[in-house]
Amino acid sequence: MLSNKKIAVVVPAYNEENLIEKTLSTMPSFVDTIIVVNDGSSDNTGPLIDQVAQNDPRIYHLHNQQNIGLGESIMKGYKKAHELKGGIIAVMAGDAQMDPDDLERVVNPIIEGKALYVKGNRLLTPEVFQTMPKYRYFGNSILTFLTKFATGYFHLMDPQCGYTAIKSSALKYLNFDKPHKGYGYNAHLLFHLNLHNAKVIDVDVKPVYGEAISG
Repeated sequence: MLSNKKIAVVVPAYNEENLIEKTLSTMPSFVDTIIVVNDGSSDNTGPLIDQVAQNDPRIYHLHNQQNIGLGESIMKGYKKAHELKGGIIAVMAGDAQMDPDDLERVVNPIIEGKALYVKGNRLLTPEVFQTMPKYRYFGNSILTFLTKFATGYFHLMDPQCGYTAIKSSALKYLNFDKPHKGYGYNAHLLFHLNLHNAKVIDVDVKPVYGEAISG
């Protein structure tokens, strides 16, 4: 728990055998529940999740028999976290590209009652030009501009950053019947939150690029 709030983390993972152990083993101690959604991985991701779970009772392993996509996998994780009474539900991908030290910063605005949904913003950190590939920075800048108009959240940046947190009570605003399956789920989710005037804010997070090959 953090400030008496139960924290759950959804970890979508697809063929992350090289990084899933690192992602799970570095999860902050204040996290109460970890829901790993193994999205039909064809490598050793599933057995590695089970192996780590033997020593970490916080881990729940949801295994998709076939690949259903990032957006739908996250929605599946949200549902499970809600069933387990997670008060605040964060998302940290299984590729170790989200610094666990930033998690407290991501969930704090919800704890403090300042927002219902928080997303990371890598574009304003001083180290972004040294760590984020230039083509990605350029692409994210264009997507930021387009997403502002598509979602109605004109103050947000870095729409492709998947480091997020949502208050469990705000899940009712999302479209679970027809979730966006791919990487466009970010904008799709923001669009539905804006329909209900949900307060959404950005927080600065570190851009991390290492062994993972981004989709």
